[in-house]
Amino acid sequence: MLQIDLWKRITIWLTCAVGLWLAVPNAFYTNVEKHNDAVAAIELGGSATEFAGDLSLWPEWMPSGLVNLGLDLRGGAHLLAEVQVEDVYEARMQASWPELRRALAQERATIGTIRRQPSDDDELRIRISQPENMAQALEIVRGLARPVQTLTGVGANDIEVRAEDDVLIVNLSEAERLATDERTIQQSLEIIRNRIDEAGTREPTIQRQGADRVLIQVPGIGSAAELKKLIGTTAQLTFNPVVTRGTDPDASAGIGNKIVPSIDEPGTFYTIEAAAVVTGEELVDAQPAFDQNGRPAVNFRFNTSGARKFGDYTAENIGSPFAIVLDDEVVSAPTIQSHIPGGSGIITGRFTVEESTRLAVLLRAGALPAELVFLEERTIGPELGQDSIDAGKIATVVAFAAVLVFMFLSYGLFGFFANIALIINIGLIFGLLSLIGATLTLPGIAGIVLTVGMAVDANVLIFERIREELKTSKGPARAIELGYEKALSAILDANITTFITAVILFAMGSGPVRGFAITLGLGILTSVFTAIFVTRLFVVMWFERKRPKTIEV
Repeated sequence: MLQIDLWKRITIWLTCAVGLWLAVPNAFYTNVEKHNDAVAAIELGGSATEFAGDLSLWPEWMPSGLVNLGLDLRGGAHLLAEVQVEDVYEARMQASWPELRRALAQERATIGTIRRQPSDDDELRIRISQPENMAQALEIVRGLARPVQTLTGVGANDIEVRAEDDVLIVNLSEAERLATDERTIQQSLEIIRNRIDEAGTREPTIQRQGADRVLIQVPGIGSAAELKKLIGTTAQLTFNPVVTRGTDPDASAGIGNKIVPSIDEPGTFYTIEAAAVVTGEELVDAQPAFDQNGRPAVNFRFNTSGARKFGDYTAENIGSPFAIVLDDEVVSAPTIQSHIPGGSGIITGRFTVEESTRLAVLLRAGALPAELVFLEERTIGPELGQDSIDAGKIATVVAFAAVLVFMFLSYGLFGFFANIALIINIGLIFGLLSLIGATLTLPGIAGIVLTVGMAVDANVLIFERIREELKTSKGPARAIELGYEKALSAILDANITTFITAVILFAMGSGPVRGFAITLGLGILTSVFTAIFVTRLFVVMWFERKRPKTIEV
């Protein structure tokens, strides 16, 4: 029998209604955008009366999610940043000092006492008290060298060691510097992408330019300052032993130490060991929270290696202070009360809720390996130009109208049902894009147009199959039922293979390619739904009302 259960009908209508409800704000794009900006400004501390006019442009009870427009359709913010790769050399040398000190100290009977000497940022200078055994000291340090992990650095080690009188000098090899530069740039690109586009739907342009520069373009952002705030600071988190605490920023720190200011206590400066016990690179999670006094804070958790080092240090230094340092500023410097196993803890400070949330996001995305210096910042307009955008709109509307006319002329009333389902299909696509906050670019529009073609194709398969069944002298009800049943396998085969392609494009592509994949993938889901369920519901409702003896498809 040609029938659909009541619960199925309700589910179909509710799905369509919710999808179209989510898509409605895009029909009033400017008003909704002003309303959303006003809400965001109030959340940041603005006055509700100041933004009352913009708030009234859109009802609070209506959905306010919009489809973001891409760089090629609307423009956005542009930054050109230079990655300070030299910072990583210094960090590498500082991190290697504890291992070198430990290895040389084990041979103190032979080489004597060791003392670190003033040196450039990218090298370590170590004086030994028995220079006649310098050859053995060189051998010990060279034994700590590791091969460079790049194809161009095959056969080379990561450090070079030489001696000058009684001073042993360690620095990075040229092959390791090149490999470090490459890793630093790639890591910076990935972390910037994670911070800007954690969900993978914003479609930023993040590209390497030259040896150490990064081009960043993000659609829908009104200013470069807003983009810089979104990228944030390096968020370099370290846990360092505290040497002394004082108020003189120009005091002598001593070799291997550095003086950093306190965030919590203005005017207070901590002298800390430059070599960190644990770094933010070993964090696996960070979440905003509140401390025991109800103040905003950040909970963190280390990986296995970091947890072991953190636990060992706290067990060996009970009663000693240690500093939690964020971007060369001491967030807090608690005294270790007891052994802290498990590798988890909390960062407290003078945070607002917004600051603790932003810090958790930055730490979770990962620390930038080096500082970014912004060389160029500006707001950019649509890449295609308004004339091209208008021409694209006209072409899309004309093509869509031509499809509607073709379907109606070819299949009559059934074509009219298919046209209504097609319009609902477009609404569902925009509703889903608004729900996930996706960005629409010109390739994304191409994905929607391709979806329209596939939705029409599904209806054509169904209607042609109904025609074939009518030619075998089957009744109208049976012909319609068989038409939907026998066309189903062909529709699913075609759409599943295309959906797999869309998934691969999303996983392997970036930027506009992802935009095309998102709209194509969502469009396939909505097309199958409207072709199999919505048009069938229209046909069944019409058939139940008219009970025709014959039908024309």
